[in-house]
Amino acid sequence: MTTARRVAADVLHRSRAREAFAAELIDAAAAALSPLDRRFVIQLVNGVLRRKATLDALLKPFIQLPPHAVQPRVWDVLHLGAFQLALLTHVPKHAAVNEAVELAARVGAPKAKGFVNGVLRRVAELVTDDFTDAAGPAAVPFEDGRYRRLAKPVLPDPAAQPDAYLAAAFSFPKWLVDRWLGRHDFDECVRLGFWFNAPPPLWLRVNKLHGDRETYRLRLAAALIDAEPGEHPQSLRLVESHAVRDLPGYADGDFAVQDHASMLVASAAGVQPGMRVLDLCSAPGGKTTHLAELMDNRGRVTACDPDPKRLETVTALCQRLRIKGVETVVLRENDEPPAGPFDAAVVDVPCSNTGVLGRRPEVRWRLRPGEFEHLVRLQTRLLIQAGERVKPGGAVVYSTCSTEPDENGGVVRAVLRGMRSLKLEAEHHAVPGRPSDGGYWARLRKG
Repeated sequence: MTTARRVAADVLHRSRAREAFAAELIDAAAAALSPLDRRFVIQLVNGVLRRKATLDALLKPFIQLPPHAVQPRVWDVLHLGAFQLALLTHVPKHAAVNEAVELAARVGAPKAKGFVNGVLRRVAELVTDDFTDAAGPAAVPFEDGRYRRLAKPVLPDPAAQPDAYLAAAFSFPKWLVDRWLGRHDFDECVRLGFWFNAPPPLWLRVNKLHGDRETYRLRLAAALIDAEPGEHPQSLRLVESHAVRDLPGYADGDFAVQDHASMLVASAAGVQPGMRVLDLCSAPGGKTTHLAELMDNRGRVTACDPDPKRLETVTALCQRLRIKGVETVVLRENDEPPAGPFDAAVVDVPCSNTGVLGRRPEVRWRLRPGEFEHLVRLQTRLLIQAGERVKPGGAVVYSTCSTEPDENGGVVRAVLRGMRSLKLEAEHHAVPGRPSDGGYWARLRKG
C-alpha cells in the first residue's frame, strides 16, 4: 500500500540524489493520492527539507553512532518522524513514532526498526505541548512567531551564540546566517527565519486581457474562495491554499500564478502596445506573458532561455493565457542574444534565490558561498548584453529573486560604471514577507 509517508520518504531520497526539485518529484509521485494525502506529502517533504538542521539538532543527542554510520534512507525516516513530533500538532505522538518504525522496513531498512523506535521515543519525550513567544536553547521555532518548549536545552543559547542558534533553530547554513547578521539585527533574522520556514502564500496575477481583478475576485468569492488584493493592480493573494488547476478560469487562462514581487518587474519596464521587447531569461514565462499582457497582446516579446525544455513551459503558458506575439529562442551559454534593437529589455537573471527560500526549500542546502562570484559574473554579462541591444531611450529592467547586495545593486552599479550610456532611473528592494517574496529590480534608461 502506498502511503503519504512512503511517498514523502521516496521524494526525499530522490531529491537528495538531485533527480529534480522536490515540487516536480511530488507532482509525479503523489498523483494517485487523495487530495488530503497529497497535501500531507507536500507538508512533510517541504517541512523536512526546510528544517533539516533543526531536526538534526533534536535527533543527534539520542544517536550514539557517527552520522555517516546511519543509512541515508534511515535518516529520511528519522527526519520525517521528528518533524511530525516537533513541528506538527495534528499527528499524535504515538502515531508519528509507530508509522516511522514501519516506514523503516518499507524503505529497505527493516533491521533499523528498533533503532528508529528508540530514537524517536526519546524525541517524543523531549518535545512538550507548551509554547512560548521567546527564543531560547529549549525552544524550537514553530510558526507565527511561536516556539515549542523542549524538556531540556538542545539548541545553542541565542544570547551567547546568536549565529549558531539561528542556524540550528531555524535551519539555515551558518555562512548564510553570517551574511544576514552582517546586514540585519537578530530580531530581523528571526523574522526572516519564520517567514522562510512557513508555506508561502499563493498569489495570482489576473489576466488583464480577459477581465479586471475585482470581477475575478468576485468569481472566486462565488466559489467560496477568499482572495485579497495586493498593491499591484493585477494581484490577488489567496487566504487559504487551493489546488491551482481547480480554481475558476484556470483552463481559460484567466490568471497566472505569480508572486507579488515578481509582478512588479514587468510593470517596471513601462512597455506600450507595439513595442519589441527582449526577455533575456524567460523561463518559466511569468514575466514574458506579463509583458505581453501589458502590451494588450499587440507587441513582440523575444523570449530567450538556455534550456529548450523550460522554453516549452513558456509556450504552454502563452497558450493557456491566450498570449500572442511571443517568439522563443534557445540561447546557449556562449550564444549571442538576438541583435535587436529592442524598445525595452527585461533581464531576470539566474541568482542565489535567497529571497525565495521558503518557496524553493532545497536551495538553502544546495547553494554554496563560492557560487556568488560565478553568479555575479554571469549577471553582469547578461545585463551588459541587454543594455547593448536596447535602442536609445529604451529601458532595461534588471531583476533577481535574491536579497544579496552583491547580486543586486552591486551588479547594477558595476555595469553603470562601464556603460556610460545607461542611467539608473529607479530601483526597488522587495523585503521577504512584506508582503511576499524577496527580490530586487532596477530600471536603467539608455541615453
